[in-house]
Amino acid sequence: MRSWLMKSLAMVAALFMLAGGPFMSTASAGAKIALVLDVGGRGDLSFNDMGFKGTDEAQANLGVEVVEIQSNSAADYLPNMQNAARSGKFDLIVAVGFLLADAMAEVADQFPDQKFAIIDVTWLGKPNLMEIGYEENKGSAIVGALSSIVAAHYGYDKIGVVLGIEIPVLYKFEAGYRYGMHWGNAKYAEKTGKQANVGLLWTYTGTFSDIAKGKAATEAMLAQGAGIIYNVAGPLGIGDLEAITEHLEAKGKSAGPPFMIGVDANQDYLGDGHRVLASMMKRVDFGVYSAIESVVNGTFKGGVQILGPHNGGIAMSGKQDLADFIQFGIKGGVISASDSDQISSNWTAMRDEIPGWIWDAVAELQAQISDGSAEVPCGWCPDTIGEIRAKYPD
Repeated sequence: MRSWLMKSLAMVAALFMLAGGPFMSTASAGAKIALVLDVGGRGDLSFNDMGFKGTDEAQANLGVEVVEIQSNSAADYLPNMQNAARSGKFDLIVAVGFLLADAMAEVADQFPDQKFAIIDVTWLGKPNLMEIGYEENKGSAIVGALSSIVAAHYGYDKIGVVLGIEIPVLYKFEAGYRYGMHWGNAKYAEKTGKQANVGLLWTYTGTFSDIAKGKAATEAMLAQGAGIIYNVAGPLGIGDLEAITEHLEAKGKSAGPPFMIGVDANQDYLGDGHRVLASMMKRVDFGVYSAIESVVNGTFKGGVQILGPHNGGIAMSGKQDLADFIQFGIKGGVISASDSDQISSNWTAMRDEIPGWIWDAVAELQAQISDGSAEVPCGWCPDTIGEIRAKYPD
């Protein structure tokens, strides 16, 4: 088994063991917080682990106590939240993920004096509920532009995106990636005088846990000529990257292209630092931390908060992000100091091989998104995704 895969699976196991099961708590003074998880739990290397990063930082900086409540199946969502609220022990109950929306809508009504927060939900409208949403479409547009330009630069005519369960929040990723690809094609033509015409391959795997499905989807895309694969399915990225690694090894290579684009957390350290070109960082940690901080500071209020590129909620990974996540891995005992040096060196070399004008072009799109001159589509995606696919076709 390859070293990067062994380290990735070791991280999954280590983080899962740290979770300790339902109602494991860590003792600290101050407010008491319940973190209710969907079926993914710790060790997904992306969405859920970013939530844990937020609570870990809140414990360290704010002196709160956090109790983790793991859901073994969807049937656990409502009773887990009801039991936490009924106990009267928690200053805030945080639910991480779209899949808990229906249960949250019910329990927030049942316990009107309990403070709640939820990530990835913005339509429930309960006075005791802080709803935190993200502009994933904008972050996906940025990495979509990077993907299409880099693919064209290396002579590929396809990029791919491997998605999880077909739910509204994932339509936002797809919509933005499509927009970014078309923007990147136009920018490549403008800069080089040559047509890119990079097209999109996309698959909803129907899972956030079956790594083999991620690998199979990526293998199919690589066989069709994809130069970059965007992981929008959390731990399925391990399968995506395994497929990319095997594809490279068959050609006698260790570094990309083809590359993977990571999601939610900084996943650039995977693949020994030279097969993940960038990550679309969705700062779930920032959202969770902010909700907890509002309770500690006495400023909590119900309503919707949207986090995006303009306020630190969405970003494409950079050098400091890589360093931060390597240190997170070292602290967890799954990355050694010697590994970190090689990962950083590989990552720097990988990015240095990309012409500077490409990074400048991506920065240009970032600026356009920030000032509003680039309007990345989405709206309420379940109603508009068909129109978006037609306007920004494969």
